[in-house]
Amino acid sequence: MSAHGYESGRLNLPFVGISTFGKSPLCLDWDSIKADVAVVGAPFDFGTQWRAGARFGPRAIREASTLFSFGHAGAYDHEDDVTYLADISMVDIGDADIVHTDTVSSHANIEHAVRKILAAGALPVVLGGDHSVNIPCVAAFSDQNPIHMVQIDAHLDFVDVRHGVRFGHGNPMRRAAEKDHVTGLTQVGIRNVSSTAREGYEAARQMGSDILSVRQFRKLGVENVLERIPAGKRYYVTIDIDGFDPSIAPGTGTPSHGGFLYYEILELLAGLTKRGDVVGMDLVEVAPDYDHTGTTAILAAQVLLNFIGRIMHQRKQKP
Repeated sequence: MSAHGYESGRLNLPFVGISTFGKSPLCLDWDSIKADVAVVGAPFDFGTQWRAGARFGPRAIREASTLFSFGHAGAYDHEDDVTYLADISMVDIGDADIVHTDTVSSHANIEHAVRKILAAGALPVVLGGDHSVNIPCVAAFSDQNPIHMVQIDAHLDFVDVRHGVRFGHGNPMRRAAEKDHVTGLTQVGIRNVSSTAREGYEAARQMGSDILSVRQFRKLGVENVLERIPAGKRYYVTIDIDGFDPSIAPGTGTPSHGGFLYYEILELLAGLTKRGDVVGMDLVEVAPDYDHTGTTAILAAQVLLNFIGRIMHQRKQKP
């Protein structure tokens, strides 16, 4: 019998306990990962070109994720009539080690963490960090079957080299497109004044990218956007929180008005899980110090938990 006299164990409310992602078990031995999903933090923000602070993103997202962890099994969605996250195993493996001012070493440590997750046969979920952390995440898939990249972002991030910088947060999609194991990119949400010049857009299209703004996305509708994404592929999804409108996600270094709302992206992600196999993801650029309400981190946690739930549900539906 537990201390408070009930036989059901602890209530374990969201504000109680250690803030692992979704209150999942902590697994700091990376050679002993046994789970369907493994979450790792990449608290690196040296790639930023304006406001830093995304190094605190993983910590904020983990804390926010406890809001959705009341201790009962799974999360019931009455619209889908599905209880998501009920019968999956998920672990939080902590953070990749970051060496201050050393991009190469820090990125190498992030890549090592993702490779350990893949070697264990788990789905890697990476909490950024600025968008440059996507570069080592994608590099970690080099010995896997090919992937198609789906990016949700306000910015194209397709800069090749600027003042000698190749691994900042304006470069990741260019670095991804160069990889032999990346077969193409779908880039949605791209809008307004971008960090990438016109030649970057031209290069992106030449290298196999399909680029859609928020307005183009809405004009097409979710189903038509999904039709543009190659079917039956292995998808890696990278979500920059600034892809969402700053009215719901102000806590980011480079906010851009005119962004997505929650259900637009949830429906895109849910559709993607039915169209192919999502094999990895990162969510980046949450900088909590610019949002004292915590709304941005809550949005990040909500998107990730819903996405993970739908990925695992669809895997169980497929033969």
